[in-house]
Amino acid sequence: MVDGFVLSEHACFQMQVRNVQEAWLDEALISPDQQLFLADKHDNTHYLKRIPEFGNRWLRVVVNPTTTPKVIITMFFDRRVK
Repeated sequence: MVDGFVLSEHACFQMQVRNVQEAWLDEALISPDQQLFLADKHDNTHYLKRIPEFGNRWLRVVVNPTTTPKVIITMFFDRRVK
């Protein structure tokens, strides 16, 4: 796990259910292909990373940037991203 971030209980569960490898999560946080600030009504930051090993699908990681450490709220493979 990348320093400065922690998983919420929900994110930890989703990581297991959605088969998200920790290395993919780390890549998304360290070097996202896109980073969207204030991306939703809760002012969360969304990190997007294309995962070639998972059929080039896009991993979206939703983070609350106002906490220390930053809390990873959820993650999912987003079919809306092209």
